[in-house]
Amino acid sequence: MTLPAFIPCPSPNFDGRGDAPIEKLVLHYTGMPSGAEAIARLCDAKAEVSAHYVVEEDGRIFQLVDEKERAWHAGIAFWRGCRDINARSIGIEIVNPGHEWGYRPFPEAQMHSVLALCQDIFARHPTIIPRSVVGHSDVAFRRKTDPGELFDWRWLAAHGVGLWHGDPPPKEVHHTLQRADAGEAIRQMQEMLVFYGYGMPVDGIYCDVTELCVQAFQRHFRPLRIDGKWDGDCAARLEHLLKLL
Repeated sequence: MTLPAFIPCPSPNFDGRGDAPIEKLVLHYTGMPSGAEAIARLCDAKAEVSAHYVVEEDGRIFQLVDEKERAWHAGIAFWRGCRDINARSIGIEIVNPGHEWGYRPFPEAQMHSVLALCQDIFARHPTIIPRSVVGHSDVAFRRKTDPGELFDWRWLAAHGVGLWHGDPPPKEVHHTLQRADAGEAIRQMQEMLVFYGYGMPVDGIYCDVTELCVQAFQRHFRPLRIDGKWDGDCAARLEHLLKLL
């Protein structure tokens, strides 16, 4: 993919990474009515938020923060034992109104620029492994849903960005696990999700936090049905992902 030239648009909202290695790539949607409004907010010192890059719907790429600096994009988050996601990641904001302002599919030109940008980042940071290419909803599932179920994770993975499970046939389970259930089957499911990278208690109780985590997994890996219930389809997809690690 051809990488468009970056359009400089410096944001004051950053600080130093310290000695933390860059090992994660976090994809967001802007969740505002327009890209211009999103960029204005990400460059407003009073907002105290930013990202390294913003990708417009027409494919233009704006660079707001140098990769060597710590942009403020993930907030309270967790992935694979890490809580300071900002210090160890590069954040990409993808222009889309989001669920609040009229969520819609991501245009082809935009997706091609996202792919080219990710591949360019990988060339500079081989420490970013496929398992750590994640959505904001993966690392902050208690409060975020972006980039959402319309984002084409499957297509990106087919081009070397992130992981996909290959759509395995569902695994047989005795019954669908859902909120208010408890038991060893739930503990095992929680352990597998935590091993993959998600952050939640492993207590054998299908509480609201477990349900939100399952929704995040579905939003990324089973986007056609996001019901917060753990079934044989979800189990097969997660087991296949774990085999790829």
